[in-house]
Amino acid sequence: MTVHTLNELLLVCSLVLLVAVAAVRVSSRSGLPSLLIYLGIGIAIGRDGIGQVVFSNAALTQVIGYAALVVILAEGGLGTKWKQIRPALPAAAALSLVGVAISVGVTAAGAHYLVGLDWRQSLLIGAVVSSTDAAAVFSVLRRVPLPSRISGVLEAESGFNDAPVVILVVAFSAVGPIEPWYVLIGKIALELAIGAAIGLAVGFVGAYGLRHVALPASGLYPIAVMAIAVTAYAAGALAHGSGFLAVYLASMVLGNAKLPHWPATRGFADGLGWIAQIGMFVLLGLLVTPHDLPGDFWPAVVIGLVLTMVARPLSVFLSLMPFRLPWQEKTLMAWAGLRGAVPIILATIPMVTGIEGSDHIFNIVFVLVVVYTLVQGPTLPWLARKLSLGTGDETASDLGIESAPLEKLRGHLLSFAIPAASRMHGVEVSELRLPPGASVTLVVREGKSFVPLPSTVLRHGDELLVVATDPVRDAAEARLRAVARGGKLAGWLGTGNGKAGR
Repeated sequence: MTVHTLNELLLVCSLVLLVAVAAVRVSSRSGLPSLLIYLGIGIAIGRDGIGQVVFSNAALTQVIGYAALVVILAEGGLGTKWKQIRPALPAAAALSLVGVAISVGVTAAGAHYLVGLDWRQSLLIGAVVSSTDAAAVFSVLRRVPLPSRISGVLEAESGFNDAPVVILVVAFSAVGPIEPWYVLIGKIALELAIGAAIGLAVGFVGAYGLRHVALPASGLYPIAVMAIAVTAYAAGALAHGSGFLAVYLASMVLGNAKLPHWPATRGFADGLGWIAQIGMFVLLGLLVTPHDLPGDFWPAVVIGLVLTMVARPLSVFLSLMPFRLPWQEKTLMAWAGLRGAVPIILATIPMVTGIEGSDHIFNIVFVLVVVYTLVQGPTLPWLARKLSLGTGDETASDLGIESAPLEKLRGHLLSFAIPAASRMHGVEVSELRLPPGASVTLVVREGKSFVPLPSTVLRHGDELLVVATDPVRDAAEARLRAVARGGKLAGWLGTGNGKAGR
């Protein structure tokens, strides 16, 4: 079967979607990043597999990969907690700029002197593999809670470093001589500044609009949020800035803006993110030609060794020197530089522009990502435990509070269910100590609803409806989150007002 058009490609992807969704369960149980399973599905139905689907359209792969990456970055930004990531921003920026430069230089030198590639091909590989993947990192660390400083740096780095890496790969893939280094630095700085400004502006304007305009249906809020995020990417790209940075920052602003119907929006974005990952990885698996990979296996292993054992540790330890982080944290960050879909997508750029040896570059990157994900992925939780970096605090679950605006009444309806690990269990309604102007008006317990008394004791699984006026809406939500984490004594035991991000 030969695939030539987008319609044929969509048909093929839809046939494997159910299998890929089922593979999510396998991925979550095995602890391996999901990219390996989805790439395997693509290879299995590809030209050398049981499906014998022939697909070689690198340009279409690049377009779809970019679109999927926008969705994935938007979903990641929406789930980023500002309180957690704010202290990590300087370190993440250093890793995304200085660290990327060190990684590209060291990896390119290894590819040139150890493997024998010319300098353009070496620089391309060095740039392509210098982008980390948050989804790959946290899918294997989800069972090992990390200190917020480490997870914040890794998460912010993965959101920020796509932008400079894309700029470098495009510059190295251009026809003609490579521009001087100082020109590239100027381009990166300008594009990042434009992308950051547009992303923040679109995010704040979009959040303000969604908080002050009541849409006619709750299902429109998730669609509006994703539309705003995509608008940020498009506006950034049209302004010759970094669209990827713009969509990540805009989504991060939206994710911390306490928008109406937030749990539904997060669920919608999470589902879109899974679909984007599944489709992108299966497509990349289709594009690869397995019988061509053995010839590029050992070059990929050598370059991967240079990247993993030399370039990544150097980039982490040198770029983070001013921050005086403990060596244990730096060691984990160095080993946690997992590569995912982004390097494979970026490897299609030289294929589209017709750079000599681009097929070998793609094969080397593909093998490198798969091999070193298999090596690093299973060992990350073990290393975190050996370095004593797991927090072990998995007890206090945050509340998924959904807010619906009452525009004419100048109020909000806050609804949520008390999760199993919440310390709100056993708290009386009066002990919530909600601010004046907020009140628990309804409780649903075991399918039956009733109006609670001040002495009503809340239980796990209860669903609560809280009415709050506009001025106290934020304070009421913050207080509910604090009680969910600290119990009835929240505020006196150092839990504050609960203004943690979602």
